[in-house]
Amino acid sequence: MASPTLAVDTVIVYSNGDVVLIERGVEPFKGTWALPGGGVEIGETVEQAAVREAKEETGLDIKLDYLVGVYSDPKRDPRGHTVSIVFRATPVGGELQADTDAARVIRTSDYLNMSLAFDHDLIIRDSLK
Repeated sequence: MASPTLAVDTVIVYSNGDVVLIERGVEPFKGTWALPGGGVEIGETVEQAAVREAKEETGLDIKLDYLVGVYSDPKRDPRGHTVSIVFRATPVGGELQADTDAARVIRTSDYLNMSLAFDHDLIIRDSLK
């Protein structure tokens, strides 16, 4: 039996409460909004993966603030069982711009009224507790 895939997601929050979301440019959930994140590569820590993925998908340099949680529902990703370690972070540099699998990147305070990919609505709510 194969093991679950290990991934990271990051809730990047500006001082005014805006959260950074990416519009997915690839399936699954192409065209929907999501948190920046992706797979952990061999040889890197989950913290390094979170910083790398944030930079690749948003153009931002971030400081990880704290661990939000671990999300492991086997049905959270239609591609297969994926466990995501989620961090809350603050932007500390860079320029907000889409790259890799992100079609667009936005800052928004309206995230709770948006339809988000995967279980990212739950993750954002959890990060606000």
